[in-house]
Order: sequence, then structure tokens, then C-alpha cells
Amino acid sequence: MRRLSLQAGFTLIEIMVVVFILGLLVTLVAPKIIGKTDKARQVAAKAEIKAIEEAANLFRLDNGFYPPNVEGLVTAPAGARNFEPDGYLPKVPADPWGNAYVYRTDGRRLYIKSLGADGQDGGEGYNADIDNGQD
Repeated sequence: MRRLSLQAGFTLIEIMVVVFILGLLVTLVAPKIIGKTDKARQVAAKAEIKAIEEAANLFRLDNGFYPPNVEGLVTAPAGARNFEPDGYLPKVPADPWGNAYVYRTDGRRLYIKSLGADGQDGGEGYNADIDNGQD
């Protein structure tokens, strides 16, 4: 009788080497990735503010005034003569931190702002307000 001896699996040393390598990679890569989420949210907020501003400018070109609130870019506000059938934005956006954008207009000028990571007026760093630069 002949016996077949098949070895399957990994030795403890091989598993420990793989775990060590994975731990080393996580230690080197994780800090670089983790620190970028707040910066990415700031960039996203700036892009969304620009998109809201451009949609409001298109609305103004069609109707002669800015909509009174950001909802007026999604559904036709009172007094809108030439409202786009699909609206100017697909939905009312929230900033990357889940807060509503501040939207103000006097009919001629437009001000759009995100309150930043802390959701409060003012702040520094990632808590700083982000706006479209008009007042």
C-alpha cells in the first residue's frame, strides 16, 4: 500500500509574515488617507457652491431675477416665467457634512455658503465657512 502525503495550508511562520506585511502597509498608508477626507469635503463643498451659483445664474437669465431660495432651482417658484422643465438642479443639495447651504439673495446679488465641518458660523481650518465670494 502506498500512502499519498499532501500538504495543504500555510505554516504559522508564513501567516505571521503576511500579517506583519499587511500591518506595515496599513501603518504607512492609513495616515495619508485618513487626513484627506476633510480636505476632500472642502473641495466638494466649493464645487457644489459653484454648481448652485451657476444654476441660479441660469435661472436669472431665464427669469430676470434669482430664485428666493435654493428650492426655487428644483421646483418653479412664484413669478418664474421660463422655468426649465427638469429644473436647474436635480435636488436640493446638502453640504458634504450634511447641513443645508446658506442661500441669500436680494434679487440682484447672490450669496451661497457652507458652514464647514462644525456647522456653525465662522471657524478656522476644516471648520471654516466656504462661500461663493459675493456678498
